[in-house]
Amino acid sequence: MEFIKPDINIDFVGRRKFAFTLSLILILIGLAALIWRGTSLFGIDFAGGTVVQLRFSSPTNADKIREGLKPIGLDRSAIQHFGGEGENVFLIRTDVSRAKLANLSKEVKDNLERIHGENTVTVERLEMVGPKVGKDLRQKALLAIYYALLLIAIYISWRFEQKLMPAVIMAGALFLGVLGLREIGMSIPMLIVAALVITLVCCWFLKLKYALGAVSALIHDVMITVGAFAITNKEFDLTVVAALLTIIGYSLNDTIIVFDRIRENLRKGKRREFAEVVNDSINQTLSRTILTSGTTLAVVTALFILGGGVIHDFAFALIVGVVVGTYSSIFVASPILIAWEAKFANTRVRATAKS
Repeated sequence: MEFIKPDINIDFVGRRKFAFTLSLILILIGLAALIWRGTSLFGIDFAGGTVVQLRFSSPTNADKIREGLKPIGLDRSAIQHFGGEGENVFLIRTDVSRAKLANLSKEVKDNLERIHGENTVTVERLEMVGPKVGKDLRQKALLAIYYALLLIAIYISWRFEQKLMPAVIMAGALFLGVLGLREIGMSIPMLIVAALVITLVCCWFLKLKYALGAVSALIHDVMITVGAFAITNKEFDLTVVAALLTIIGYSLNDTIIVFDRIRENLRKGKRREFAEVVNDSINQTLSRTILTSGTTLAVVTALFILGGGVIHDFAFALIVGVVVGTYSSIFVASPILIAWEAKFANTRVRATAKS
């Protein structure tokens, strides 16, 4: 089935400056939202505390629930409606950790039924995460995302440029750099930022252009997706981390398809501008990109609409990630190759002229 003509020639690379500007604006807005929300962005998995999911037999509201929780000291908890329209389900989130969950469940049920009268209350879920466990989970989640990006950089270097030694040098530099920064007591978030900077610098100086483009696009995708969570006031938990790792894999697959076609076209030996080769490669893979992204987007949109509250945030992250991941393969990863080639091609021309 052919949706796009094979001879289509859209000038994608000609719009790369606009795309870079748009990406920068989105990232800055997301960072501002992250700073504004701070630790309130973290869900129960990372922040620690207790979450209670309640189902009422008839409609109620947050104020009445808060009144019923006051005798047990949970009236300052965050209370939100959960699930679809017409479902009388509420989530209660509190930073208070209670060791005896069975007793807490009974206390919540008894106090709320006393206030609500004939409105029956069912405790559907009760989870508690200690602050130390939450901090440990937060650090491990960040490290999981970072190590995924690092291994991808090494794989891309070997896969596209057959440069295993520079990839090994980059891995060694990262290992020593991260080890040194941990010794001086740098926090995990700052450590990962520093490690990503080291990764990009190594890719640049070791002339690993494909790895530089791929890793930059993946960082771009993760930052915009996390920023979207901060802007929409959604919580960041282990489910979202799983979604981010899925997005990294999906975006990388899309980027590799474009990179493969660029490499094939370069091997044909025709003397053309590198930007022209990149643009042709994007157009040649456009039909496959739209079909793959479109079918994936249809599935995750169905999950978002019909999957219920439990999977809602996971599906939201995937929707943002699929859109941004497709965009970054065309407007971030590929234009970075053009910028790299222009930089080093000009350097080679000047060196040849001097000799």
